Amino acid sequence: MNPLLNEPPTCVNDIGTLCRTVFEMTGNAWLSGAVGWLANAPLRIVFILLVSLAVRYITRRAIDRLARGAGNGKTPRLLRPLKERAPQAVGALVSERRQQRAQTIASVMKSVVSFVVWGLAFMLILGEIGINLGPIIASAGIVGVALGFGAQNLVKDFLSGVFMMLEDQYGVGDVVDVGPATGTIESVGLRVTTLRDVNGTVWYVRNGEISRVGNSSQGFAVAVVDVQLGYNADIEAATEVLGRIATQAANSEPLSDDVLDPPEVLGVDKVTPENITVRLTVKVRAGRQWAVQRALRARIIPALEEAGIEPPLSRFSGPQ
Repeated sequence: MNPLLNEPPTCVNDIGTLCRTVFEMTGNAWLSGAVGWLANAPLRIVFILLVSLAVRYITRRAIDRLARGAGNGKTPRLLRPLKERAPQAVGALVSERRQQRAQTIASVMKSVVSFVVWGLAFMLILGEIGINLGPIIASAGIVGVALGFGAQNLVKDFLSGVFMMLEDQYGVGDVVDVGPATGTIESVGLRVTTLRDVNGTVWYVRNGEISRVGNSSQGFAVAVVDVQLGYNADIEAATEVLGRIATQAANSEPLSDDVLDPPEVLGVDKVTPENITVRLTVKVRAGRQWAVQRALRARIIPALEEAGIEPPLSRFSGPQ
């Protein structure tokens, strides 16, 4: 028999405890120690679990409150300390972008809170049971390193998604070039970004694979219109027509809602064996450059023909 089992537990020294009472009645050290543990440890474990549940619930509710507001056209309080590059676009589009960004960041924060709260609770409960935490913590560190090496791509995608969200590099509705694909962002996640190109193809791009992003929907854009003229065309007259027609179009609806600065004719941009190219630029709202370019071309070409400006010969030459 192990002599240690006959040694009274330390709880018998506490006057008025159930452990001391059982020991005085039975004289059994093991039984009194077990009763003392059952009278105290389960209560402390229940208390730890209740406190953990309360802390987790209160913290998650606070995060949800901070993430609200985007659906009403307001910036959520969660996003106010963060950098935002939302385009000056339709209110519903900006609201959707903010709402998705706020919900994603809130989801990450709630996951971190749950992991920290339950992790601390788990270690406190192990301590109450009497398990030595030193070897467990060391083993967890080794397992964490192994998982880190085995899931490098997943960790890379996740971290890239977190920083992309925090820095607001792009969002729903932005037209971006991410290298593998170019198109309009449909959804943004912590691991994958989804975009649709001009042909309607949906691309799923892992955030960790995006090494550079070209965003055409932040701040403002520039509509560039290149007009080709023949060698015998009057460049000065063509420049005057371009400036006049572009200014009239920019000052009339619907282009006036998109144009930010007056159009500027830069002059001859390129000379080739076939034609001379004159360039016109207009500063417009982000994401509206392509619509403005098409509208300006539709007005400029008939105006040039009406003014007698000679087009390049290739315009009239059909396939041989």
